[in-house]
Amino acid sequence: MKKYTSVDDIIDLPELLDLAASFKKEPFQSEQLGKRKTIGLLFFNPSLRTRLSTQKAASNLGMEAMVMNLNSEGWLLEFEDGVVMDGTKAEHIREAAAVVSQYCDILAVRSFPTLTDKEKDMQEYVISAFVKFASVPVISLEGSSEHPLQALADALTIAQFKKTDRPKVVLTWAPHPKALPHAVPNSFVKIMKRSDVDFVIANPEGYNLDPSVTEGVEILHNQKEAFANADFIYAKNWSSFETYGQVLSTDESWTVSEKRMRLTNDAYFMHCLPVRRNMIVTDAVLDSDRSIVIEQANNRTFAAQAILSKMLQHE
Repeated sequence: MKKYTSVDDIIDLPELLDLAASFKKEPFQSEQLGKRKTIGLLFFNPSLRTRLSTQKAASNLGMEAMVMNLNSEGWLLEFEDGVVMDGTKAEHIREAAAVVSQYCDILAVRSFPTLTDKEKDMQEYVISAFVKFASVPVISLEGSSEHPLQALADALTIAQFKKTDRPKVVLTWAPHPKALPHAVPNSFVKIMKRSDVDFVIANPEGYNLDPSVTEGVEILHNQKEAFANADFIYAKNWSSFETYGQVLSTDESWTVSEKRMRLTNDAYFMHCLPVRRNMIVTDAVLDSDRSIVIEQANNRTFAAQAILSKMLQHE
């Protein structure tokens, strides 16, 4: 595996999920694989689960990890070609990516979207630049339009908890005070489309995701209808795609509540975290025994470990 910046980079999802599940059972089974290898974790934006789980995954494989917060600890980077660099940006991505590749065997990059320039965000201009100019494999730790490590952990979680061969999975929009990216929902949609599930998206009018991502998926604008007989409820906020980056609604009726969950087939509740309590989901749902958000977060390590092992084996 030369890169993992999109769910589209997965060749064989069942095989990758089996590998992640195997690492969950025996985390140190391949601890010699990454011996004397180094991963560079480069952050343009904050992180908790992604940073720590990826470091843990690397450690389980015997790798060393170097972490750098580029916005506060490094030179400001220029990504455009042909510019006169007479401003605040002191280093170009061409040199930066090439140099860091000399120090690391794998690079992992986190860069959030602008939420103002749709075309630029959809091009993943930061992570794509690292892929272009680095000489080692690159992993997305969340980009402008995808969060593929999260999606793999989500699929692993559903495989772990499902009670039927083809469970009903609902991705539901929920209110949030800020404009949030589309990365998590986009990657979740992509991986559910490749999974053996009955998949439905529920969101208010004006909040449909990128139609090129959701093509072929049932989209409902009635949350009650979507929740009927569901086995998994995945709550997530995202800003408008059509009216790009805008918050069109904070309708509290879309908050996932006990009343809504009673419409389901005793569904499990999922969220990528961090979560706004009593806005995205009520305390009662989040703290219930049907909430699997902590196990979902735990699976981040083994999803990352599966990807890293593929890269280290050049598969």
